[in-house]
Amino acid sequence: MVEYRIDRRSGVATYVQIVQQTKQALRLGLLEPGDRLPTAREVVAATAINPNTVLKAYRELEREGLVEARRGLGTFVRRTLGAGATDTPLRAELDAWARRARAAGLDREDAAALFAAVLDAHFVAGEGPTTPPSTGPSDQARPHEGDTA
Repeated sequence: MVEYRIDRRSGVATYVQIVQQTKQALRLGLLEPGDRLPTAREVVAATAINPNTVLKAYRELEREGLVEARRGLGTFVRRTLGAGATDTPLRAELDAWARRARAAGLDREDAAALFAAVLDAHFVAGEGPTTPPSTGPSDQARPHEGDTA
């Protein structure tokens, strides 16, 4: 079961944090179809937030087709997101990178900003995972480094 952590200093709306954390758990395979989300009462007890905030987040997840509310039973996962990359070599590499970043003196926000900048450089909104970002028409005419003719 997912445990929500609310950062009141983040500037991100509380219900959005719940939605984001649920989606992250779905992407990482921590939540799977059929799993029950914590009840609003359980989330309120753990985080001291308004129950309506939890319900708003769950309604948003339901609107996106990720969960479904079953009257009297709770809210259940309908589908997952992503590839479930929790135990891949990439995770181990990222873990090692995070340890090096921390040892180099970066705090969480610095590391997150650096990682986000690298992601932005490699992933363009709307492009699939196998489509490299293009920099323009001249980029298509030139072979990329390492390409063989």
